[in-house]
Amino acid sequence: MRLALYTGIILAGGYTCLTPALAADPTGDWRVADGVANIRVAQCNGSMWGAVSWEKQPGGRDQNNPDVSKKNRPTLGMPTLIDMKKKSGVDQWEGQVYNAQDGQTYSATITPIGTDQLEIKGCVMGFLCGGETWTRVGPPIPLSTANAMAKGGAPKPAGAAPKTQGAQATTGATAPAPAPAPKTAAAAKPGQKGVADQVGDICLLPEIAGFAH
Repeated sequence: MRLALYTGIILAGGYTCLTPALAADPTGDWRVADGVANIRVAQCNGSMWGAVSWEKQPGGRDQNNPDVSKKNRPTLGMPTLIDMKKKSGVDQWEGQVYNAQDGQTYSATITPIGTDQLEIKGCVMGFLCGGETWTRVGPPIPLSTANAMAKGGAPKPAGAAPKTQGAQATTGATAPAPAPAPKTAAAAKPGQKGVADQVGDICLLPEIAGFAH
């Protein structure tokens, strides 16, 4: 049984330039097997979570969800990998996967295969297992405030600018204010919300931050 994880929507962009990835790191953006979506995987609150980060056909809705209140929720940003925890002694995480094709949630595992493939397997009641392999389209997720806290640390703040001794201390005159540094465009970082990234840090998505699906 082939595990289809998504309805017919998603993927038309993706990252074209990849940085070297670390083995056994499932974080990053992944293209599902049938090419309709990108799933962003990040470590949130100590577990791996995945959410739809790009759609080939924008505007999808979770119409097969058995929860009536969620049938109209956008599939973009929708959690797919749920609270997946690291298994001891192996590079594998286990938890749940939400299948938008039938609106059901299954037991599942994710396993990095090398640096550029992610194997996902799901089972119904411990049997009838199926799976597929996703392909990396974006580098591992860099530390953000939310992810750093989830991993037990916090980003190191930038060092304070060195203090300069003004002319007033020696001459009594007020030193002229230094010219402001020229503004440069901030480099876009994967996993951070921007013009071309409508999802951003998935750890901040309400359904993931609140541990609800």
